[in-house]
Formats: sequence, C-alpha cells, structure tokens
Amino acid sequence: MNELAKGLIPHFKGLHIAALIFWCGGLAALPLMLSLHDKAASQADFTRIRHITHFSYVFAITPAALVAIGSGTALIFLREAYVPWLFAKLVFVALLVAFHAWIGGILTRVAESAGQHVPPKPVLPLILLLVPVLAILVLVLGKPDLHGLPMPEWLTQTQDGQLPFAAPKP
Repeated sequence: MNELAKGLIPHFKGLHIAALIFWCGGLAALPLMLSLHDKAASQADFTRIRHITHFSYVFAITPAALVAIGSGTALIFLREAYVPWLFAKLVFVALLVAFHAWIGGILTRVAESAGQHVPPKPVLPLILLLVPVLAILVLVLGKPDLHGLPMPEWLTQTQDGQLPFAAPKP
C-alpha cells in the first residue's frame, strides 16, 4: 500500500463513522417523528410534520447513508480488508439499506393519506433498526474469526485482476 493510501485511511474512517452516526440516528428519529402524527392534529400540523420528515429523509438521512456506504467501500479497498467478518457486516449493512427504503415507503404512505393517517407505534421500527446496528458494532469492534464458516474462495482471495484505474497491487 502506498503512502497516499495510508494517509487517506484515517480521513475516510472519520467520515465513515460520522456519516454512520448521522444515518443511524436519523433512521431512529424518523419513526419517532412519524409517531407525532396525531389523528386529532389539524391539517396544518399534519402538513408541517410531514414536510419535516420528508425533508429530513431526502436531504439529510439519505445523503448520510450514501456517504457512509461510499466511504465504507473506499475503506475496504484502501485497507484491502477481504475478511469473513467484513462480509458478514455487509449483510447487516444491506439490512440497514432495506430498513432505510422501508421507512421511505412509510413516509410516502403518510404523505398520501392526508388527514387519514394512524400514527405508527415506533417500537417495532426501532427494534428492527437495533438488530443490524448492534450486529455491525459487534462485528466491527470484535472482528471475530469467522474462517470456519463456509465461504466461496472468490470472496476471500484476491483475483489478481486490474481495476480500470490505477490501484496499488498487494
């Protein structure tokens, strides 16, 4: 690994952690914000809360997700981390992305049901969010030895193929 790549790792790691905190915090806040949609609230209150949740999802939480995924992908290549625990982590990241899309679908249904919305209970979404977040933390902080798990060889071995840009050779 060249010196430039080594120098970039701490910056990408900090960006990745900050974006993850913002993304996961936003995903936790959205169900709580949605639960504020009281059936007895006026149409103006409903519209205000709906605009806040939509704005948060589109202009803050989704970009944070993209930055987290992009910086995490860069870290994989910069650190040449092709280890089984990382692939297990990526499964849980995929679950976070699915949760993100599910919350987006709920926001759309809320927006299309002006005055008809029944506030969801935030407990189930928060539990569904907590499972992948905790699994990711355990995998990243513990870096367990998962070499005993059956995995295809192409996942754990470099393929000696050159990327379309100048990447350092191992």
